[in-house]
Amino acid sequence: MGMVKEFKEFAMRGNVMDMAIGIVIGAAFGGIVKSFVADVIMPPIGIITGGVDFSEIVVELQKASLDAEGNTVAAVNMNVGVFINAVINFVIIAFAIFMVIKVMNNLKKKEEESPAAPAAPPKQEVLLEEIRDLMKAKG
Repeated sequence: MGMVKEFKEFAMRGNVMDMAIGIVIGAAFGGIVKSFVADVIMPPIGIITGGVDFSEIVVELQKASLDAEGNTVAAVNMNVGVFINAVINFVIIAFAIFMVIKVMNNLKKKEEESPAAPAAPPKQEVLLEEIRDLMKAKG
């Protein structure tokens, strides 16, 4: 029973829950970025590069052939274009996360820079000020 309680305490900590939420949002964000890269970024890059579709760039390491029994042996390819797309996705995601963190840090800095309300004076000072004001009024 102790282990279950300990796991529950661990799982319900704020940091663990924040991380879980971040992972779920990150997965959804990954789909958005993938579509952004494939549908928005890559077409203009394809035009600039003369209509090259990066996902179709392959380096053929071994051509398709027939083995001794007459069966077709598939070609062996390095899918360089798919890797280029993955790198572009990573750069865009990393930049987006950088911008979000930068904005959060700026907001946090502004919050820290804003002047805090002055601390209330100790009770002794308040009482002494009241006594002083009463003495001036009588005086």
